[in-house]
Amino acid sequence: MSSVVTRFAPSPTGYLHIGGARTALFNWLYARRFGGRMLLRIEDTDRERSTQGAIDAILDGMRWLGLDWDGDVIYQYARAERHREAAMSLLDSGNAYRCYATPEELTAMREAARAEGRPLRYDGRWRDRDPSDAPAGVKPVIRLRAPTEGETVVEDAVQGRVVWQNKDLDDLVLLRSDGNPTYMLAVVVDDHDMGVTQVIRGDDHLTNAARQRQIFDALGWEAPAMAHIPLIHGADGAKLSKRHGALGVDAYRDLGYLPAALRNYLVRLGWSHGDQEVFSTEEMVAAFDLKAIGRSPARFDFAKLENLNGLYIRGAADADLVQAIADVLPALGPSRGIPVPMAPDLRDRLNAAMPGLKERAKTLVELLDSAYYLTAMRPLVLDEKAKGLLGDEARARLAALLPALEALPDWDAAATEGAVRHFAEANGLKLGQIAQPLRAALTGRATSPPVFDVMAVLGRAECLGRLHDQIPG
Repeated sequence: MSSVVTRFAPSPTGYLHIGGARTALFNWLYARRFGGRMLLRIEDTDRERSTQGAIDAILDGMRWLGLDWDGDVIYQYARAERHREAAMSLLDSGNAYRCYATPEELTAMREAARAEGRPLRYDGRWRDRDPSDAPAGVKPVIRLRAPTEGETVVEDAVQGRVVWQNKDLDDLVLLRSDGNPTYMLAVVVDDHDMGVTQVIRGDDHLTNAARQRQIFDALGWEAPAMAHIPLIHGADGAKLSKRHGALGVDAYRDLGYLPAALRNYLVRLGWSHGDQEVFSTEEMVAAFDLKAIGRSPARFDFAKLENLNGLYIRGAADADLVQAIADVLPALGPSRGIPVPMAPDLRDRLNAAMPGLKERAKTLVELLDSAYYLTAMRPLVLDEKAKGLLGDEARARLAALLPALEALPDWDAAATEGAVRHFAEANGLKLGQIAQPLRAALTGRATSPPVFDVMAVLGRAECLGRLHDQIPG
């Protein structure tokens, strides 16, 4: 087995964000590319904001996207004692110290820096002070004794060589006064203990990389390789936010996107492989390379995602699409009057109709809505365009056609088409003059899959019943 180990480490304060999903995908692809492992760590140290509901949403989103992780889920908060142990070892080695600065002192420090136009940094007042000077009743924090000279360097696979001057980095807190470890310490200890060899995350973490590198060095541990990927922006170039549309993976599922299509779309946000746009999972794994990730933010284009999703729908097996609709039916069914779970007879009808349905749809929502004629109860509610096709003259033609349909010995697409064509020719009509109102009466819509395919799927009894509903008297 390869020694490559990546990790996806979300904070459970909400849904699985689309940017987080791409980060998870990149970690997954890198691990699979080199035959390594991707671990999943839930960074739940923020106890006030972390929720079980958010954890469930992250795990569900990962599973839906097909991004499996190796081993058990690791929960950061459960490892707090190990993090404290690391902080104590830094105290023992002289690489950390107890700081007794009061909240009032820290506030005054910040206000003075703000007034003088300086960065808001801790001034190191307890760095070399004798602990015997400690004020009574003040619980200390433990701070890293960070280097004050030289520079901290991260060789980043995406950003290149990134350098920070140590004089610009202050002594960060490792352990709070209540004994709880900070995020910075917990990440370093967890990455080390989990054997992480490659960190792939958003470039909003780039400044954290310098801090974490200093902690790795102080503990005498080898830091993992780093790759900080640009964030995803909206089509307007601004950082992706709620105003740009859906953000959570669960929302894309309920909007009718296929996981394979979303995976394909996300991999091309910031990464490229020549001019190739469509990738199977195997092709993604074989081609993925950190060097091919650009430094500029990728722009999320909903129209492009929709077109790609349509491509995946057209290429999917009919039974797989029916199952995909069944999976999202709890979110889509109630507002459309479709019972959940999917009834066996509806499943059969959808399977039969799918070849015609999937050619036009770009999402599962469109697919389901175009199958309205399969799910609707009699009498059908006609939309405005369908009503326009069913004037008095059109209804009279349907009434005249009905005996020919009722007399058919066989009911399939060829038989019904033959009867309708014969009726049109005998009455001097163009096929559309009878086929269009027929479609409106049978589906309640002006557009649908080929009308004779519709008739075959609905069956004789349902078709004749719907036609009788639209014929006066």
